[in-house]
Formats: sequence, C-alpha cells, structure tokens
Amino acid sequence: MIYLKKLPLFLVVLFVKISLTAQVKLPALVSDNMVLQQNAKVNVWGWASPNEKISIHPEWLTTTIETVANPDGTWKTTLDTPTGSEKTYTITITATNKIILNNILIGEVWICSGQSNMYFPVGKEEGTWKTGVKNYQEEVKNASYPNIRLFTVLTNASPKPLDDVIGSWKKCSPESINTFSAVAYFFGRELYQKLNVPIGLISSSWGGTKAEAWTSQNVLESDVSFLPILQQDAKNEKIYQEKLEAYYLALINERIASAANAAKSEIKKPKKEANKTSYVLYNAMLYPLINYTMKGVIWYQGESNSGQANLYRTLFPAMVKNWRDDWKQGDFPFYYVQIAPHKGQNADIREAQLMSLKTITNSGMVVTTDVGDANNIHPIDKQTVGHRLALLARAKTYNENKLVYSGPIYNHMKIKNQKAQLFFDYAESGLKKDGETLKEFEIAGDDQIFYPANAKIEGKTIVVSSSKVKNPAAVRFAWKAVPEPNLFNTENLPASPFRTDDWIDKTEKK
Repeated sequence: MIYLKKLPLFLVVLFVKISLTAQVKLPALVSDNMVLQQNAKVNVWGWASPNEKISIHPEWLTTTIETVANPDGTWKTTLDTPTGSEKTYTITITATNKIILNNILIGEVWICSGQSNMYFPVGKEEGTWKTGVKNYQEEVKNASYPNIRLFTVLTNASPKPLDDVIGSWKKCSPESINTFSAVAYFFGRELYQKLNVPIGLISSSWGGTKAEAWTSQNVLESDVSFLPILQQDAKNEKIYQEKLEAYYLALINERIASAANAAKSEIKKPKKEANKTSYVLYNAMLYPLINYTMKGVIWYQGESNSGQANLYRTLFPAMVKNWRDDWKQGDFPFYYVQIAPHKGQNADIREAQLMSLKTITNSGMVVTTDVGDANNIHPIDKQTVGHRLALLARAKTYNENKLVYSGPIYNHMKIKNQKAQLFFDYAESGLKKDGETLKEFEIAGDDQIFYPANAKIEGKTIVVSSSKVKNPAAVRFAWKAVPEPNLFNTENLPASPFRTDDWIDKTEKK
C-alpha cells in the first residue's frame, strides 16, 4: 500500500497524474452512432498511459486487434471493415478500462466543409439563420433517416494544431437536421437513396472564412506567393493589439475620472474575428479530422476570396493538396461549388474555380448560375446544390454509367467568316436555351471592347457574332457579378461562365 502523504510532493503529483490518465480515451469522432467507411482499413485512435496495452474488438470481426500506446500516450490502429449495410455493430475497447461503442454503422463517409453557404442549416436557427432552405418546414418534417448520421464540428480557431474537436454523431431526424448543413444533408440524402448504404456526414464549416484559414501554416509559408497573406495577417494583428491597448488606456482614464466608478462604460472593446486569420481553422477544425477514414470531400467556399481571385487559382489547389497529403488516402474525390451570382461577387472568382478543374485531379464543380440571388449571398435553394454534388459523386466516385454530371464547359473556339464558334465538353446530347434567345454572350475584337452578341445553337456548338465586331478575337459568357444566363445541356445542367481571352482584369491588376 502506498501512503501518498509520505512521498515528496512532486512524486505525489506525478502519481495522481498517472492515475488520472491511466485510462483509454477516444476522440469525439470515434463514438456511438458513427459511420465507418466500408470496405476499407479505417483508423481508430486515442490516448492512454504510455506503453499501455489496448485491445479492440469490432463485432463484425472474429479476431481482436491489439496495440500499444506510444511513449507520449497516443495510439492508433486500423480495422478492416465489411461492405456497408443496415446492420449495427458494437466496438469494445479494453485496457485498464473498457469502452463499448454502440450503434455503429458501416457505409460511406464524406467531409463537408467551407464557409457560410456550407454551414447554412436546413431549418431556421436563432440569430443569423432566420430563413431556412426552400420549403424548410417540409424538409425538416420528412428528415427521418436513422441510417444517415450527422456530425457537426463546433466552430473553433487555434494558432496551433489541435488533437480533437467538439461534436457528436447523431441520427438524422427532424430534431437533428434543423441545424445541420443543408448542402451536406441534401447531398448525403441522395447518396443514401441511390447507394442503399448508410451515410456519414462530417460538417466542418464557418461563415466568412477564406481558403487560407483552412490551409496549414507550413503550406502557406512554403510558397512565396502566399507570404503576402501571412504578412497581412501580421499587420491585422498589430492593428488589433494597438486598438486593444488604446481601449484599456481609455478605460483606465474613464475609471479614474469617475469618482463613483459605477457608471457603465461607453467605450467599446475592439472585436477580433478569430476565424479570419490564416491556418487557424485548419488547426482547430480540419487537422483533428485527418485520422478519420473517409471517401471524399464536398466544399462550398470562395466568396471571401473573391477580392483576390487571381491568387485563388493557386491557393485553392494548394489547400486541396494539403488535405490530401495529410489524410494519406491518395487523390480522394474533391467536389466543390462555383460561387452563385451575387452583387458582391465577381466573374474572376468563378473563373478561378473553373480553372481549378484542370489543376485539381479527381475533382468536379457544380455550377449555380440558375439558383443564385443577386441580393442574398445565401440563396435558399440548397436542394439543387446538394443534388448536383451528388451527381458528381454518383458518376465519378460510384461509377453510375451514362450519368451526365456537369453542364457545358467551354473547350475551344474557332473563328470563321466574322463569327466565333464555341465548342463545349459535357454537351454530347446537345445544347438548349431557356427562353427565346441566348443571353449573356459578348464578343470583342483586338481592341478589347466587348459588345452584346448574337448567339445561336448550331448542333453541339454556339455561334457568336456582332455587326460591331468584324474580326472577333474573344468571347465572354456570363462575365459579370450577377449574370442571368440561360444556356444548358439537355440534362438541364447550366453552362459555366467563361471567357476565351486572358486579358488582364480588375482583380488581377489589384
């Protein structure tokens, strides 16, 4: 028997610390109700005492997996998973303590991330989200899918990488779906209905955030073109500290001047937007997820980077590579949403996203020119967005044959007889217009002056011309903040905005 009071104080503290930590602990993601990726070697990890032996028995296996904690108390091992089904399982983890994880499903797991349009919940939420999605009452009422599981990462920012997040797995129900990401839900719901396997959705998003906040410090520091971003962060931090110093000085002077010291101060403390700084969301909301084995990512972001659209051409692909390098699951699917028309956006950010289709392998882009809102940065038709993301996954990831998953994408142009003929990908079945005439086409000569153009569908191409342009040099389509284009393929998927030129525009000059 050990008598603690007879030991030196530092040994008592050490003994108590070891006693308190001598139990296996699991991250929030590894818990009841989770979905594990089917037909894969999935990671299971956690913490324990240094060198502690840990036994893991998944109900679907006849064997028990054993591992030993590292000297720092961390441990990780892999489990082989079967094909997904509606059957639920338990996982028993035994060391000096025992943890039984219940109601585990095997299926398809997707990470859902971005800024506010990904965070936008299905139903109304107190505070910011007062609208809900289109037909939100009906959508919430019908959201009873116990084999779809939802995990929302609590918003958090950190200057250093964290090892865990706050959140829990929940069954999809009218109660849980109300505040869950609408785009993620509609995406996952369609996958569940088409694949007939459980779906796990991990939503990690935060409104008003830039891509650099979701990128690691190492990646940002290793590319000279990203260093101005970090330089600006440093300037912003200096300005904030100066404002904070001035605030406290003013507060001191106010208190000294007030004999009663009872009046409420009218001086406002400066606010710091924690989610605006580079790499802080990567550290707090992305890095803790990378052990979790998944199928792919859907992403809805870009509004906050529209002012530096030219830089986004390289920043966005760098962020995706960063995630893929960390997850160590190869070039997993990465499907994203092109920014919808809005008075505060610009054509350049959509072009940067379009260009990323060529620079990001195994990617896909959803066009939203027909479901935007000029006066609302958060359009409420999230059903269409989720459906189009699901089309990408169904066709490219789950190999649904003959499924068209993209609207027309500009390929090349030919000039003939004072007219420009435009050729497109994803137009094999033909092109169509919604209305009497095609809209949003412009044409220019070498003088770089654009004029509204006449545009006609000829087979699988568009022929563009103008009486004011005798020698066409460039064509642009839907090239403005709030375009209203009406070009689709016969599968009713809209064409992406584009330009055939590379003439320097406003954001590039900036």
